[in-house]
Amino acid sequence: MANLNRVMLIGRLTKDPELSYSPKGTPIAALSLACNRTWKDESGNKQEEVTFIDISVWSRLAEVVEQYTRKGSPIFIEGRLQLNTWETGGVKHSKLRVIGENLQLLGGRREGSEATPSAAFPPRPAAERSQTAPASKAPFHEPELDDIPY
Repeated sequence: MANLNRVMLIGRLTKDPELSYSPKGTPIAALSLACNRTWKDESGNKQEEVTFIDISVWSRLAEVVEQYTRKGSPIFIEGRLQLNTWETGGVKHSKLRVIGENLQLLGGRREGSEATPSAAFPPRPAAERSQTAPASKAPFHEPELDDIPY
């Protein structure tokens, strides 16, 4: 029997990406995405529901999303679901998150700008970006459980 674990989401970031580094030096960006759903109920009233989703992106994607997005930026994320479980004080906890494997920056061009992602989403000044320096420039590897910072 075949298995499939695929997620595709479009939404807006609820806060600026938070960039950190694994012990091996791999960049990791933590994102929070809001996805809205609207519909009309039985009486014709407009209803809205917002779902907040935690997302992690790794390697070069983490650097790109940290540099070119900020709170409110619309993005498309494609990835997979990952369930993390842990125990604290005898209480079991679990958290479902998306591991982003592909992303696309969305949004229109700004007036008088070129049609490139760097023009639609100009880089944030270095002073606004995370100042945490990587331990090393390790080549990309599939994240291992020891690398996950949560």
